[in-house]
Amino acid sequence: MTLALEGLRLPLASFALEMDAVLDAHVTAVFGPSGAGKTSLLEAVAGLKRPEAGRIVLSGRVLDDARTGTHAPSRVRAVGYVTQDDSLFPHLSALGNLRYGARRHGAGGASFAESRVVEVLGLSSLLDRRPATLSGGERRRVALGRALLSGPEILLLDEPLSGLERALKERVLEHLLKVREAFPIPILFVTHEAAEVAALADEVVVLERGRIAGRGRPAELLGVRV
Repeated sequence: MTLALEGLRLPLASFALEMDAVLDAHVTAVFGPSGAGKTSLLEAVAGLKRPEAGRIVLSGRVLDDARTGTHAPSRVRAVGYVTQDDSLFPHLSALGNLRYGARRHGAGGASFAESRVVEVLGLSSLLDRRPATLSGGERRRVALGRALLSGPEILLLDEPLSGLERALKERVLEHLLKVREAFPIPILFVTHEAAEVAALADEVVVLERGRIAGRGRPAELLGVRV
């Protein structure tokens, strides 16, 4: 499965995000400082921002084509997007939040069965609890489970470990590694932490002011290993 960004151009506040790349690794990290355009790239793939030029193609399916005016709505893109603030519904239990994704986007088949997602993410003891009673790490895992239950063709993660204390960060990382092994979908995540890239990614794209400044294996490009 591939994500093609063909002549992509998306104007931002002080520069434009410009990318021309085919991403086909299992887990790709987009690495760079704050304000480099990393989150805007995820929002473009998720359909929340519309490119000024170029195309976004997911496994042969055209999501955006500025030349023809094509812009697929987020709800039909088969994209699972986990934002930094997790966006859980406070009035629903953890289970209600998980099932919301499945109800809204349709069942994801056996690969994304509810029981399997709950098991992989270690959510069984949290299902009856409301978001306000969960730790930051638990909320991230529920948000990740909700995205998986939508049956996505690609998973987008925006700074999945940011803002967590060290112990919670290590636990969430452990579950992200389990997700990587358990579900056969590409993952695109953004971060400014080299250690996270080394732990999770097969390939890293370094982004600086909206442009690719480097691309390759994490150990070779960033010189870090777990």
